[in-house]
Amino acid sequence: HGKAGPPGEKPAHPHAVMFGLTGGFVDEMRTIAMKLHTKDQAPKEGEKAESDLPLAKWRPTKEDFMMFLVDSQLMYNTIENLVQELDYPEYLPFRATGLERSAALAKDIEALKAEGMEVPSPGPAGRAYADLLTELAKTDPPAFICHFYNIYFAHSAGGRMIGQMMSNLVLDGRTLEFYKWDRDLKDLLPEVKAKINEVSEPWSREKKDHCLQETQKSFEYSGALMAETLAKAAPVSA
Repeated sequence: HGKAGPPGEKPAHPHAVMFGLTGGFVDEMRTIAMKLHTKDQAPKEGEKAESDLPLAKWRPTKEDFMMFLVDSQLMYNTIENLVQELDYPEYLPFRATGLERSAALAKDIEALKAEGMEVPSPGPAGRAYADLLTELAKTDPPAFICHFYNIYFAHSAGGRMIGQMMSNLVLDGRTLEFYKWDRDLKDLLPEVKAKINEVSEPWSREKKDHCLQETQKSFEYSGALMAETLAKAAPVSA
């Protein structure tokens, strides 16, 4: 399946050759991430066994969805503040990418509160992920950038589908600000991919592999956040 590059070009890393991808390091990140999806999430590339409660059977309450928004806001707030505040050259390109979500989430939570909903404190999974992101941002930029990529790119793809499903279940189908962007994602995503490629360009192969190895952890932490809030079965009627 691999496509040869232009004559004289350095051979691509085996992952890239195997999947016919030639778009820099971010393609390696995508390849690893897609393998960690289940077949029902990604029929062509997913390699994980289907979960005990597949997405189509999730039946959270409106309160569960609010909890998910609160946990998500903590996660995005943390990642966006770290990128803004830490004086690391690797993070400068990721300030104001247009993918930021914390302000949109604040609007959604405020709107639901105005309709009479209680706003809970973040749950254990949200707090655990915020703590991990804070630690990695300060000590391990390649690992942090792996989480950055997986958090924002998953939200722009499967995250939107999950959001629409949740909205249909508990919010009469309305689209929240969390699922709207000021610019077209078709323009935003390639810009951020190019920035990730640029930042990772000088990394050693070892550093790149270290970044890729963090993908599993990013799926575990974001998966725990959803399991705690959205992945709920319908109540069994008596």
